[in-house]
Amino acid sequence: MNTESHNLLEQALALPDTDRAALAASLFRSLDTEIDADADELWDNEIKRRLEEIRSGEVKLVPWDQMLAKMNRRTDG
Repeated sequence: MNTESHNLLEQALALPDTDRAALAASLFRSLDTEIDADADELWDNEIKRRLEEIRSGEVKLVPWDQMLAKMNRRTDG
């Protein structure tokens, strides 16, 4: 990272949380220049597939607090 970039980073890190988040999102979007024309349809199909797995009982949902505790145990241990 050159000096100018480092200075920009320091300025960005001094911004309030919401401004930093907006800046990060803008920077991230600027890197995603390739548009996948089929993405919406593929995501719709994936969502439908996952919903069917839930409805059929093929997968079991886990409450968020239980999943968070499990993740914390894995990272703390």
